[in-house]
Amino acid sequence: MPNRLPIAVVDDSRFDDHRSAEPHPERPERLDAARAALRRTLPETERLVVAARPVLDEEASRVHSPEYLTRLRSILDAGSGWGHIDADTYFCPDTKQAAWLAAGGSVELCRTLLAGNAKRGIALVRPPGHHACSSRAMGFCLLNNVAVAASDALDRGANRVAIVDWDVHHGNGTQEIFYGDERVLFVSLHQSPLYPGSGGVEEVGSAGAEGYTINIPVPPGTGPVAYGEAFRSIVLPLLNAFEADVVLVSAGLDGHIRDPLAGLELDANCYGALTTALARHVDAMGHGRLALFLEGGYDLQAIEDSIAAMLNALRGEEAELPSGSLRPSEEAALSRARRAVDAHWSL
Repeated sequence: MPNRLPIAVVDDSRFDDHRSAEPHPERPERLDAARAALRRTLPETERLVVAARPVLDEEASRVHSPEYLTRLRSILDAGSGWGHIDADTYFCPDTKQAAWLAAGGSVELCRTLLAGNAKRGIALVRPPGHHACSSRAMGFCLLNNVAVAASDALDRGANRVAIVDWDVHHGNGTQEIFYGDERVLFVSLHQSPLYPGSGGVEEVGSAGAEGYTINIPVPPGTGPVAYGEAFRSIVLPLLNAFEADVVLVSAGLDGHIRDPLAGLELDANCYGALTTALARHVDAMGHGRLALFLEGGYDLQAIEDSIAAMLNALRGEEAELPSGSLRPSEEAALSRARRAVDAHWSL
């Protein structure tokens, strides 16, 4: 069913001020590509602009320890303002502003959906967030945007939140934050082996929340057909059983075949189909709430094309999940994931 409400959009030019002193794949030009997709796909009359604002301490501290937030502020405010937290994660004089705006903007996007002012939304935020743990920055990430948004939704009355992470890298930070919380279903599809090295099928949640973390690691070379089958046989049945009040997506685009940092073979049409499938699901649930949060993705053309496909899906232009024959390695990976799911769910 076509979406009749506007698409909520979070964007802010101050996200561009987060930049490395040397060449780095997580660069401001990524948002230039995302905005090009927005211009060519979503007329201004169909947008609801959601202003980013700095995340509040009480919001960030629901998922990050106060000690970590204090330490992060100290690092970002100290010295010359240029440096690295680890080998991958840089900062500059404007990083703190960008990171706090990204997390606060993510909260505002989710609140907009819960208030009923829109049913679909996209947050074009950076720095990304899904590797940020409760007490550690890593993998280009400082604050966990989607986790902060999910926690705020729970605080504002949502009973259950589902997070689907299709970034090519495992969302270890999001998993760690919600590993013991049965109110959050976290499902990650990711390449393995690959950074950060977590996300095995045996990682299913801690005592009392077993089965609310589901990992679907796939081998290099995995393509759209396998992702279509993963959604049909695992992701969508889980979402139907869980019945979340809102579905949030860590929408990394580095699984695209053009991406320089990984080895999957997805394409823009696949991302559009995955978005369509989730849009149909939330409509079937009766609430229609679906929000996408930009995570990784480092080829500019792939970013533009994939976001255009996702926005078309949010607008109601439907694309079907890919189907066809699975490679033996893909079938083996999905079979392992299904067995892990079957140990905790009757789907």
